[in-house]
Amino acid sequence: MTYRVLVTDDIDPEGMALLAAEPALTVDALPTMPANVLLEKIGDYDAIVGRSATRISPELLRAAKKLKVVGRAGVGVDNVAMDVATELGVAVINAPAGNTVAVAELFFGVVLGILRRLDRAGSSMREGKWDRSALLGGELKGRALGIVGLGRIGGEVATRAHAFGMTVRAYDPYIPRTRFETLRVEQVTSLESLLELSEIVTVHTPLTEETQRLIGRREISLLGPQAILVNMARGGIVDEDALADALENGQLMAAAVDAYTKEPLPADHRLRRTPNLFLTPHIGASTAEAQRNVAVDTCAAVRDALIKGELARSLNIAEIETGRWKEIQPALRLTRRAAAVARGILASQGARAVSRVDVRCGSDFSGVRDALIAAAAVGVLEGVMENERLNLINARTAAEARGIELSFTDAATSTDPGLIEVRLGGGMQELAVAGVGSRLTRIGAFHVDVQPRETMLILTNNDVPGVIGHVGTLLGEAGVNIAEYHQARLDRGGQALAAVSEGSRRPRCVRGGCIGTAHESRIRGATDVGGGSRRAPCRIVCVKATGDARGRTDQYHRGFDRRCRSTAVIEIDEPDRGG
Repeated sequence: MTYRVLVTDDIDPEGMALLAAEPALTVDALPTMPANVLLEKIGDYDAIVGRSATRISPELLRAAKKLKVVGRAGVGVDNVAMDVATELGVAVINAPAGNTVAVAELFFGVVLGILRRLDRAGSSMREGKWDRSALLGGELKGRALGIVGLGRIGGEVATRAHAFGMTVRAYDPYIPRTRFETLRVEQVTSLESLLELSEIVTVHTPLTEETQRLIGRREISLLGPQAILVNMARGGIVDEDALADALENGQLMAAAVDAYTKEPLPADHRLRRTPNLFLTPHIGASTAEAQRNVAVDTCAAVRDALIKGELARSLNIAEIETGRWKEIQPALRLTRRAAAVARGILASQGARAVSRVDVRCGSDFSGVRDALIAAAAVGVLEGVMENERLNLINARTAAEARGIELSFTDAATSTDPGLIEVRLGGGMQELAVAGVGSRLTRIGAFHVDVQPRETMLILTNNDVPGVIGHVGTLLGEAGVNIAEYHQARLDRGGQALAAVSEGSRRPRCVRGGCIGTAHESRIRGATDVGGGSRRAPCRIVCVKATGDARGRTDQYHRGFDRRCRSTAVIEIDEPDRGG
């Protein structure tokens, strides 16, 4: 399969070359386009890679019917309509590490320039002056640095600050104590305390609702008159008017800004006239090395997302610990299949509308609970809603939009750390399906041991002689090759369940048609399955793994409709791409 990728905004050639080297990708490199031109073109592409100059708007995303991935060659994604991308199942990928060093070095370059008055020294020399006595500066050594946001860039700043002999403190409520300890940074529990303790404050947080105007008039008032405030993160985190007022009134010694609420900064903007303010035109990542790094990182991630279904770098997927994406693929697949099996059985019992999904897992998966919930949502929704892009990115949003309650129950005390259980509820009915590894180990109250593959049949009947033989005969007459047949019962002569995994591919004539349809065919009354005088009503649920199930199910119906109370068919899996 070939994917088309649009690359814009002058992405570094090394990133372009990485995409162009992949035979499965067709790459078009175009300069930054007006929004209306891009809107006309985007429908032809599976992915777009750009920088901040191209706005990925809701209108653009909805017009991009084939779009699977948005690659942002940089850190910030405030130019991307994340909520709409998530709704549509479009992965949004950035390059959070590529410009880390560039921003950290710029911070120290700017602060050193302020303390040593380098801008005044340079201009006075060009004017023919020798103002050495008027250019008394200061040192970094011994000063108290306060870092707001101890992520990648904040951490790099902290590391370099130690080399300058600074006292380093930080505030970040989302970073564990161990990171503070590793970086030898004193953890401060409130922003107010950090500001009161700091002589130089630098901001390194994303722009969110929580961080919008994080540092305003009240916060600036907590800084001393000899303090320096630096914002090289995103425009809007520091209140620009409040900053200008503080500098004009002598509340701060100096400040530096590299990111603005509106960019480019208007020529008549107040900040351009504010004293003791060092301005740069958002050049934090503007080094040759940083641009190469973010381009390569982003393009590699976009390539892997398209070709391998690798979504670990996607910002709008459930958070997965670094390096665990491949490790948890079997767990995601099992969760999805367990949910599909439970949905199929409930549908065969008349409970087609699932209203509750609860996921339990052992200690092996405690760090990926959100991803497991998303996988369960995929298993519940695939086949019952028309959405070509239903995946781990948008499944939770889609489920919640349909009124399905998603929850997680801690099962860390389970004796099996690899346990995964999916419990579905619809109306007054509820069913749990559990498994370990790649195998289902429990369906409702029945303990089984079967691996779902190709097509899977679930049969419930009374425990009487002859059922297994008769079922095997009918399947053989229908051309079905049985891979596994697991029979379980609750009590002798009571209820029984069989999980049958088919090992043969469906004939070519029944592939590729209607995927994910679920239907039920009832017959008149219950018939004797066991061949004896006792009635043994049998229910069959056919759960398909890939391709089209209707043609194969029709074969099952011809053999089973004389003997079964109900049948249902539902998709359990499709080619694994992105979970």
